[in-house]
Order: sequence, then structure tokens, then C-alpha cells
Amino acid sequence: MSFVKFELCDEIAVVTIDREKALNALNKQVLSDLEKVFKSIDVNQVRVVVLTGAGKKAFVAGADIAEMHKMSFMESKEYSKFGNGIFRHIELFPVPVIAAVNGFALGGGNELAMSCDIRICSENAVFGQPETSLGIIPGFGGTQRLAKVIGSLSKAKELIYTGKTIGAEEALRIGLVSAVYKQEDLLGRALEMAKCIAGNAPCAVKHAKYAINCGKEMFINDALDIEAIEFAQCFETADQIEGMDAFLTKRADKKFINK
Repeated sequence: MSFVKFELCDEIAVVTIDREKALNALNKQVLSDLEKVFKSIDVNQVRVVVLTGAGKKAFVAGADIAEMHKMSFMESKEYSKFGNGIFRHIELFPVPVIAAVNGFALGGGNELAMSCDIRICSENAVFGQPETSLGIIPGFGGTQRLAKVIGSLSKAKELIYTGKTIGAEEALRIGLVSAVYKQEDLLGRALEMAKCIAGNAPCAVKHAKYAINCGKEMFINDALDIEAIEFAQCFETADQIEGMDAFLTKRADKKFINK
């Protein structure tokens, strides 16, 4: 039985972590299933991925503490590397990934959401990195991504050191999410955003994501060199010709073919 469900809606993939009775908590099986699903996605067909959790209470309530409780030093190190590898794969996935956070996103849940390109959430969403209250630290990228995502090292340290949680409106205020919606509207809004992205030139979106991801790890001059290369690679493609021709001829319909 897989704890991660996959549904294809035209050019949009919906990936759902489906361990609802455990509030979609991450264990080794869930992580393995998540890895398998993402590796199975045909990025030539799929233009956007929407990632969410089953039910109305949790996106991912965290890692499975019972599974981690008796881990040794080496086991915990390998577990961290395993989870980080999967989350990094999602972060660098060629097409955009939208996290539709439908409730608790704590610990590994918040770290998973932060590995996605865009985060939107429901009004009942709760975010946090409570690991220090358990005698550990974030192990799936939280110590590295949180400050970069919200743009405040001080706030990131506060959240990690105190282990306190924040609600949807605070998450919006600090930039952890870009929008808050009613629970019943969340997935629809995520799909609406995904359709908007999917309506643009897939090649251009992929090159934009690559440039952004590379650039955030570089000095500005090196990042601008990457941007120039990715910008140039959009030219002489069928999608660039189609997009500019439609603009110049004032044609509303565009047929992007991902080439």
C-alpha cells in the first residue's frame, strides 16, 4: 500500500500524502513513496505539481517520532540524509511544485512545504519547527531553508530555538506562504494557480526555475551569468516563437508545445 497518491489532471499532477489517521506524519515508508512518485512523473507531460495532504487537519504533522525514538547516531544521520535527498529532489524538480498546506505543517511538514516553489495554505494551517522541544533539531533542511524563505535570520532562529508554532496569518505576514484561503477553497485555488502556470511556455518556466534556484546559492554576478544563459536558451524554441508571434499579432490563443 502506498501512502502517497498520484492523480493527473491534464498537465497538472496532484500528489497527496495519504496517511490521514497519523496526520500524514512522515516515516520511512511515506518518504520512500514520495520519492517514487516524484521520480515517476513525466516532466515532458506534467507542467505543474500540486502537493497536499489527505484530510482537513494536516498537510504533514511532522516526522514519525515513534520511528525516530530509538535511532542511533548513524541511523539518525542516514535518516536525515535520506529525507534531505528527497526534499532536495523536490526543490530542484524541473517543473514548479505548489504546496497546498491544508492544516498542520510541523517539523518535517514545514520542511517539505519549504522545499516547494510556492506555498499557499488554509485558514487552519499551523506552521513550526518544534524539534528543540523533543531534544533534536530540524533534520530535513529547516535550519537552512527557513531563513532563506522568510528573509529573516532572526525570525528563523526565534522559531527554531523556541519551537513555537504560528498560524496562517502570521505565516503570510512573514512570507512563509503567499496566500491564505478557506479550507474548502484551498485545493481549487492551488489548481487555479497551477493552470495559470501551465498556460505559460513550459520551457520558459523550467528555465526560470533553474535560474532562480541556481542564483540563490551564488554571488550576484555569477547568478546574472546563469540568468543570461537560461534567457538565451529560451530563444529559437517553438514556444518562444509562438509566444512572441501571438503577442505581435495580438492573438489571444497560444499553443505552447514544450519545445
